[in-house]
Amino acid sequence: MTLRSFLDEAVAKYPKSVALRYCRGGVWCKRTYLEMQHDVRLIAEVCGGLGLAPGKEHVAIILDNGPEWIEIYLATAGAGLSVVPLDPKLREQEVAFILRDSQAVAIFTDTRHLCMLEQILPDLPDVRFIVTVDGVSEPQADIAGRPCHDLETLLDQVRGKPLQWYGEHVPVPHDVASVIYTSGTTGQPKGAMLTHLNFCSDAMGSFEVLGEAISSDDDFLIVLPLFHSFSFTANFVIPLAKGCGMFFVESLRSVGEDIKTLRPTVLMAVPLLAEKLFDKIDARLRHNRVAQLLLKLGLGRLVGKKVLKGLGGRLRFMFVGGAPCPHHVLQGFRRIGVPIVEGYGLTECSPVVSATNFNESKVGTIGKKLPNIEVRIADPDEQGVGELQVRGPIVMKGYYNNIEATREAFDGVWLRTGDLASIDSEGYLAIRGRKKALIVNREGKNIYPEEVENVIGRASMIADIVVVGYTVGGVPGERVGAIAAPDMDAVKAACNGQEPSWAEIEEMVRKAIRHECRDLAEYKHPRKIQVSREPLERTSVQKIRRCVYQGLLNESAGRGS
Repeated sequence: MTLRSFLDEAVAKYPKSVALRYCRGGVWCKRTYLEMQHDVRLIAEVCGGLGLAPGKEHVAIILDNGPEWIEIYLATAGAGLSVVPLDPKLREQEVAFILRDSQAVAIFTDTRHLCMLEQILPDLPDVRFIVTVDGVSEPQADIAGRPCHDLETLLDQVRGKPLQWYGEHVPVPHDVASVIYTSGTTGQPKGAMLTHLNFCSDAMGSFEVLGEAISSDDDFLIVLPLFHSFSFTANFVIPLAKGCGMFFVESLRSVGEDIKTLRPTVLMAVPLLAEKLFDKIDARLRHNRVAQLLLKLGLGRLVGKKVLKGLGGRLRFMFVGGAPCPHHVLQGFRRIGVPIVEGYGLTECSPVVSATNFNESKVGTIGKKLPNIEVRIADPDEQGVGELQVRGPIVMKGYYNNIEATREAFDGVWLRTGDLASIDSEGYLAIRGRKKALIVNREGKNIYPEEVENVIGRASMIADIVVVGYTVGGVPGERVGAIAAPDMDAVKAACNGQEPSWAEIEEMVRKAIRHECRDLAEYKHPRKIQVSREPLERTSVQKIRRCVYQGLLNESAGRGS
């Protein structure tokens, strides 16, 4: 199995079925599977003309969701190149590190990223050229001495000519399809090498555990960004494997209207999206006496029919992943008869490891493992809690260009998830905590405290810093918080040798932290900063005792952030 074989099979079975729907200039457009495959072959021919070498080189994609993202990915990975997908919201230094570490030789992006690339490309000798996709047909100026091509112009040059390059370069299952960067525990991102087999196996295993077949009649609403591993597999690989429609929302602000227009049957969501959707539904139901009566009588499904009509009328189920989903959201949707399932995973596992089932679910668990993998609890305590470890065809090859991190990630042939879990007699998995200090926010994004700490630690005014996740009102999904101790010598030096008041010191420390974090993506910025009068506690080897500060910033229900 490869992602290319998924595309070929979909085209062979459903050539005229709609593969993509998207909005351009206020008009909804569509492409069939046959049309999409033709575009993929054209883009691949462009790649061949630009001298890209399948099996040897990496190309980066820095784009928002859209048909170009999918077609560029299929054209490059489908010809044996490895793709490095980047978050378009990353800052200069973060993008520079990933491009440098991955040794990407080409970048597919849009014109709004050119200013940033101009700043960082002088230090990225591996990058040979840039291709922009937003239709600027006039010749583009070089960026830091590298050619900058317009994709549409390049496509015009190959239209009507024999399309040979794509046919000559065919990937095999164990070829690396994506190098997806996750924040590193040592403060630097790590590139998980995920093969075609990894993604295809994860999709096939997900089909089985869901307990309800996905068919070519299904249409997926794509809200989540495709650079995220959960969205990539759930919104791209899974529908591709079944020949489903992939429908893009116009923007996050228009999701409510878009879902009525596009009328999807499947919605993949992170908990934050699911919670916002449920809150809107719940607010309307609270003011509907008939709905309240039906819910009290246990006739929520009758209420759900009207709710589903407001969501386009075709929605069959929602799949929530990327972070823990609040129980009231899961139970709320189920109470009104809207099928919702929850999955658990991590990028290194392509990413889905387990999922709940439509017909079988247990509150407090993350469902059962995919049937085509193995899991185990390593070194369990007397309660049966230990580190969850995984092996099977969904597990990454390792971290690109990082042998040491790869060794640390595995216990023999078992991937260490870093999550503490237990398994009951029926095979249900429950996450009990984290062995590592990873922070997972409500959008499902991973933040490693060490990365943020290394950045903040550059400030001379900071003597000690620890970054921890905190929750508000017991709602699952964490926010980033920081506890810092000031360097009083640096504080006095900044105040002409005088010691300012404690309130002034606190403000100086907070200002210094915010200043250093300017180079980090917004979601990594500490939203709560506590300044400690005392040095932070350390171990005998002078490491800050992180466990002392975990949970210290948590807020009880009813308090603000």
